Amino acid sequence: MMNKMVVANLAHRPTRSVITMSAVALEVAMILLVVAVFYGYLNGSKESQLGVGADLLVMPPGSSGLIAMSGAPISVKVGNVLQRVPHITVAAPVYWAFSQKPLEVVYGIDLATYDQLPPAFHYLSGGPFQGADDVIVDDYYANMNHKKVGDTIEVLNQPLRISGIVPHGKGGRKFLPLTKMQTLRGDEGRVSAFYVKVDNPDNIGAVEDAIRATPGMEQYAVRSMQEYLSMMTPDNLPGFSTAIEIVIGIAVVVGFLVIFQSMYTAVMERTREIGILKSLGASKLYIVNVVLRETVLLAIVGIVAGIVISMVTRKIIMIERPVQRLFWSNLWVMRATVIALVGAVAGALYPAYKAAQRDPIDALAYE
Repeated sequence: MMNKMVVANLAHRPTRSVITMSAVALEVAMILLVVAVFYGYLNGSKESQLGVGADLLVMPPGSSGLIAMSGAPISVKVGNVLQRVPHITVAAPVYWAFSQKPLEVVYGIDLATYDQLPPAFHYLSGGPFQGADDVIVDDYYANMNHKKVGDTIEVLNQPLRISGIVPHGKGGRKFLPLTKMQTLRGDEGRVSAFYVKVDNPDNIGAVEDAIRATPGMEQYAVRSMQEYLSMMTPDNLPGFSTAIEIVIGIAVVVGFLVIFQSMYTAVMERTREIGILKSLGASKLYIVNVVLRETVLLAIVGIVAGIVISMVTRKIIMIERPVQRLFWSNLWVMRATVIALVGAVAGALYPAYKAAQRDPIDALAYE
């Protein structure tokens, strides 16, 4: 009987019910899509680093797991030092440059050494750099933007000619000649890091120790690729967890306020209705139960709608932008569900309490 009354109450005020459910759906969708983008970038960065083919990564002192944020503090001459360390076969310099349009990391590479990191570039069309103003792009970028060899694109605010198109997965999506990148950034003779290849995986630990023992290299961050990838977690990336928490906080506040306003207004509008229920013997707990059931029903419908919206939006983004890696986790779906439910119930508690405190005589006399 109570459930029928709850559904009837919501159906009697369809506009407010739809607005409330939409707010909850927006809350859930905001959480899931932000998590999808943030964790997608993180996982995509891990995959691209793994595809480079290096065994070790040598970075400047104090480096975190976030590439392209430290500029180019290493002299390219460090490569000569690394090449003299036993068991090192390749020390490939790389310059990481962060671009905001679009949001990506552009690689400046010495093609001769970078190609020695297996697998070497396989050109789907075109070939290596022919000049300083050339750029190599991957197939995802080329297909999404309908670009071909010989086309001119803008990279880091510079017009560059596509010399070759390669399969995705070996680092970035765009590769510039190292000297060109250094000139653009005003960092001639300097790089961001070195990818190191050793002759045998069993020698990785020994090579790490040997690099640290080399005079002048004591303070450098030397990590195996597995260790480096294990560091790429939300807790080790500055601002990552904080940004997600801020978005979740905003989403919860939005859901809370809409639920609060909706249920408070509903209680005010149904003053006489509450008075009739109490005059018929309804307890305070019964009145609270009615209000909370309405809230939970609205929240559940909104949560389902938010999940569906998130999945559809994610699918559309992946079709329109195949280069965009998006994360999806059932654990985060459960988290978003709990967050939305708790926020909705919290927003309805005061209106429910207010309804339960109504005096039946005053409520019946209410106009």
